[in-house]
Amino acid sequence: MTSSDAFEDPRDSAPQFVLPLVVRMERADPPARTDALETAARAVLVLLSDERATAEDGAWAQAVRDWQDARIRKVVRRARGGEWRKASGLPGITVTGTAAEVRVFPPVPLDGWPKELVKLQVSGTHLDDPEPPTAPDPDRPVLWLNPELEMSAGKAMAQAGHGAQLAWWALDEAARKAWREDGFALSVRTAAPQQWAELATSGLPVVRDAGFTEIAPGPTVAVEGGERFCPLPRLRRQ
Repeated sequence: MTSSDAFEDPRDSAPQFVLPLVVRMERADPPARTDALETAARAVLVLLSDERATAEDGAWAQAVRDWQDARIRKVVRRARGGEWRKASGLPGITVTGTAAEVRVFPPVPLDGWPKELVKLQVSGTHLDDPEPPTAPDPDRPVLWLNPELEMSAGKAMAQAGHGAQLAWWALDEAARKAWREDGFALSVRTAAPQQWAELATSGLPVVRDAGFTEIAPGPTVAVEGGERFCPLPRLRRQ
């Protein structure tokens, strides 16, 4: 065994899948950034809890298993008008926020995107918040973004989805049921620098990006569960 073999991540030798998400971005009425991030995170949770993904013989179950056995890649593309209507015709789930609409699809091979999705743009997902986001609900999960990173809205949506997935993995069935019945309520906010330093070393679940796109490898999202509603164990999932 060579030294490189000793450090090879087994996830990289498995077939690679990706979870496609498409955000609706009409030219005249794009969603607010935080609304889009929170809706994308909830969309991931809706798919993970769907019977088509969870049942042993569910239509999406094998694809979800294959995807989770490798790296949990997510790619966010944007669509409007006819592009959105075509994407909405594929098997998937559309999740709505305050104004945002995100459609999540079952995982596909990394190089096997449906033609209706592969043509959609990844770049250009630049969104803003018209007003500063309000303080997050302390009784609901909060996904804290690393304040030192500059990410497009699409990249941040994927990272929020990763954080939501780590939270889901960390919960038992009773907590998952409670969260699902609450509509997967959560917040996505950017942490203050000192707050981030504390969160990143707290033992809470932390997303560590592999560095394939936009940013260098490293921590991007810390997950707080909400002590009364959805407590998370003090552990780190990587």
